[in-house]
Amino acid sequence: MDHVELREARFPLVGYLWLALSMALVGSYVALSKQLLPSFPVFALAWIRFIIAAVAMAPWLMEWRGCWRGVPKRDAVVLFGMSFFGNFLFTMFMLFGVANTSVAAAGIIMSLLPATIALLSVWILRERLSGAIVASVVLAIVGVALLSFYRSDTGQSILGNVLMVGALMCEALYVIGAKYLTQGYSPKQIAVSMNTTGLLLTTPLGVYQTMQMNLSDVSWTMWALLVFYAVSASQIAPWLWFSGLKSIPASRAGVMTVALPLTAAALGIWLFDERWTMFHSGAFTCALLGVWLMTRTQHQEN
Repeated sequence: MDHVELREARFPLVGYLWLALSMALVGSYVALSKQLLPSFPVFALAWIRFIIAAVAMAPWLMEWRGCWRGVPKRDAVVLFGMSFFGNFLFTMFMLFGVANTSVAAAGIIMSLLPATIALLSVWILRERLSGAIVASVVLAIVGVALLSFYRSDTGQSILGNVLMVGALMCEALYVIGAKYLTQGYSPKQIAVSMNTTGLLLTTPLGVYQTMQMNLSDVSWTMWALLVFYAVSASQIAPWLWFSGLKSIPASRAGVMTVALPLTAAALGIWLFDERWTMFHSGAFTCALLGVWLMTRTQHQEN
């Protein structure tokens, strides 16, 4: 055990800090992607993001050296499914979603991830349906409904909220697939596979939209923001999450997802002058209660 792991084992608060920072990064690039959309069309933005991530992850390709041909067919199918849903479709739903709804609403919807994962685990993995899961799912539905009732001049719409729910489902499917793959592959290998698939899938429309742009018109600030988005989404956030899980049981880690909506809401208010209303408070309360129910019940079972 190295010094970092020993310190995290003795002081589990360090593990919680890594988890919170990971979710805060996710919340930040969900929010900041809205700022990038006026400068980049959606497919061009996604394609360039995957290119930047591929360059940044080039050293991680060493983990796959000599292993590409040895991947079993079933694993390859699961890897593609995770890449298609958890990377390509998630990115598309998220970018189109934040273009049509408020950043605060997008963050709150994504905070319903633990309840969604639990429900899909019951359906796909045949896990037991507990009272906490049912209650969490009901709270998630109520929370999204409250957001849909709200109307404002910040660009929020039912379409945007529905697209963010699509992103939520894609992320949940990714986590379900990860339960199967993490036993045989490292987080770096999975990240490289997902980014490569995302790059291939976005290339046709990404090339077309990029050719319609004048890239010289994009400011250096936007380019720097795009690099931050690409590296954070592909490398930093996953590394922080798995580092935190070294010292924190997975059943307790879900509570740190609250850092996602908090960060997204804070950036939405700061950068886009969004208003926090009673509807947001109600939806956020539902999300918090759902996370609390899930982690409390899992802790008691363990």
